[in-house]
Amino acid sequence: MSSMRQSFYRLAAEALDDDPRVAMVFAEIGVAEMPSSHPRFYNVGIREQLMVGVAAGLALEGMRPVVHTYAPFLVERPYEMLKLDLGHNDVGAVLVSIGGSFDASASGRTHQAPEDVAIVGALPGWTIEVPGHADEVEPAFRRALASDGRVYVRLELGSNAEAHDGGRLKVLRRGSDAAPLVVAVGPTLDATLAATADLDATVAYLSTVRPFDRAGLRTALGGTDVVLVEPYLAGTSAAEVARALVDRPHRLFALGVENPELRRYGTPDEHRAAQGLDAAGIRASLLAFAA
Repeated sequence: MSSMRQSFYRLAAEALDDDPRVAMVFAEIGVAEMPSSHPRFYNVGIREQLMVGVAAGLALEGMRPVVHTYAPFLVERPYEMLKLDLGHNDVGAVLVSIGGSFDASASGRTHQAPEDVAIVGALPGWTIEVPGHADEVEPAFRRALASDGRVYVRLELGSNAEAHDGGRLKVLRRGSDAAPLVVAVGPTLDATLAATADLDATVAYLSTVRPFDRAGLRTALGGTDVVLVEPYLAGTSAAEVARALVDRPHRLFALGVENPELRRYGTPDEHRAAQGLDAAGIRASLLAFAA
């Protein structure tokens, strides 16, 4: 099975050939995987602010730019350009990141961005896709190319065993009427399913987190308890849950990457375990919440 990153490079190369609107704007990362001599492929070097500015200029000329690098260099370093060059000018682009929260853990904090979805979500008008499997990358990417809006597609090494339909919240396992609703985002699904295997819980999957499927959440929730399991900063979608359930009594428990920085590099799996995002950690947190 190809990785999410490999799927993206294949789809990006095809898009250059198939759609004359599409232009690729890279900053060294991934250049070797692409047809770099293509006239609509731009490598700006290690100049991430310029990368987003170039994309905005292409969009103003009617192009559909696709911008790609590691998450911290795509949404943190050029954040002002996302806000102004794209947002204030009200032009669209497709931002595709790799690295997730800590895929490049051995490279240290410079390559980690667990707060990426929270900061992109703080800007108006963004769609945010968090695929959980390589086969979910294609529909998410094609939806992004077909629109004219601002889209952030977040890719990482972690993957569920099976692909699921993206977009709206989808219930995969139904518990009792009063069971907590556990919403697993993107690549957290398999660990969540394993953690709840013998628990009374309704488990739902979500990969499009902005706009958040508030109606789907309301329909899926039978009791009062909601548990969010997100592969990035804990509580990133908490406000969305609160808005969805503003007229219904509820309790929310948000699992994800906690704010204190882990200063030991380790492997991505070790980071997930340290953050309580493996099956054992999720299960322990759910049992504590229920108690």
